[in-house]
Amino acid sequence: MSLYTRLVANIIFPLHEQLKKHDTVHIRKEMEKTQWFSPQELKALQVERLKNFLIDIEQHVPYYQQLFKQLKLNPDNVTSLEDLKKLPLTAKPLIRERCEQLKADDAVRLAKFNTGGSSGEPLIFYIGSKRVSHDVAAKWRATRWWGVDIGDPEAVIWGSPIELSGQDKIKLVRDQLLRTHLIPAFEMSPVKIDGFIQQIKSLKPKMLFGYPSALAHIATHAEKTGQVLNDLGIKVAFVTSERLYDHQRAKIERIFACPVANGYGGRDAGFIAHQCPEGQMHITAEDIIVEIIDNNGDVLPYDQAGEIVVTHLATRDFPFIRYRTGDVGVLSDEQCRCGRGLPLLKEIQGRTTDFIVAQDGAVLHGLALIYVLRDLSGVESFKITQHSIGETTVQIVKNQQYNQANDAKIQSEFKQRLGQNVQINVEYVSEIAKEKSGKFRYVISHVAI
Repeated sequence: MSLYTRLVANIIFPLHEQLKKHDTVHIRKEMEKTQWFSPQELKALQVERLKNFLIDIEQHVPYYQQLFKQLKLNPDNVTSLEDLKKLPLTAKPLIRERCEQLKADDAVRLAKFNTGGSSGEPLIFYIGSKRVSHDVAAKWRATRWWGVDIGDPEAVIWGSPIELSGQDKIKLVRDQLLRTHLIPAFEMSPVKIDGFIQQIKSLKPKMLFGYPSALAHIATHAEKTGQVLNDLGIKVAFVTSERLYDHQRAKIERIFACPVANGYGGRDAGFIAHQCPEGQMHITAEDIIVEIIDNNGDVLPYDQAGEIVVTHLATRDFPFIRYRTGDVGVLSDEQCRCGRGLPLLKEIQGRTTDFIVAQDGAVLHGLALIYVLRDLSGVESFKITQHSIGETTVQIVKNQQYNQANDAKIQSEFKQRLGQNVQINVEYVSEIAKEKSGKFRYVISHVAI
């Protein structure tokens, strides 16, 4: 660790957090102790914090005061994580409808946030300073797993206009002190990407941070144009906010000559899980309880895929309890070789809308179609949209190596998977549009599972 990094990590950033009245440093230090707890000790800690959390919100959050009364639920009697099942699931419509009632009556400095709305109407919600402190601490702890720290040079390749519009002079000065360099990658034209590559080369960052699609796109362009990025001394590339595909990981690791560390979470649900150097996704168990549910809302056992449901124990100012993320994942009861007792999120399979439904009712992962297109030469990028059971559209950006005979192959392969009577539209476009959030999605289905 350089002298400047030590200065930032131990003095400048802690002072920054103290001025914002955030308890981030203390929380991170505690997390670096509790991560080595046994699974049993962590579960006991979760039960204790769940009980205190529910007692707190019963006293201060109008919606839960009413709900607990209706359910005749006494938080003082909470003795197990199983007690969470006594509470109903929370979905976006409820938060939109009861937004004001979900605010704690003693909350101060609530910040208004919204999701990007990549799968529909954006969700407006609020975050208090306690949650900010815990989320930042969780991310900070995971950063340090990889031998880098706050203050090491970082290139943030971000595509969302929400972040870009929020930049002001104070934030720019802070980022300069922390050596965090924002590269606005909302437009990914060849000329723009050449500029991004030059910025990365001049920065020589210790770490990258961004959407996997953005980093993979830059890596692909660099390879095509013969631009070398494997000699910059980058130690790790952190990716988040989209599903990380194996081919993206391989491309990023090869071109930038560094490991890829996946992170899973969102504006609404918080920082849920982070990948350690052993390759496992560790849940931030000190703050977050994860359940996996089936289509009926029943909790599934380990190793079964279902919707990820999150309870964030640091959200007392605007609670997220049994919140349906819309993502599909699998929990594991195994313990990681790294020795941390933090529970594992074995798989993150994507959003429920990343799955497609065949004519016979079979539910298929979008990868069933993605690999058809990835194996075709001449395909620069693509997007698959299932409009209905009977119609699917494939948008393709092609280059000179593309063979027009591929059209028939795409239709044949897709029909084999979706049904022979499904209409498959193949469209050629100059560019695949991102979502409003700046994210990129390979597959979107408008058919309910």
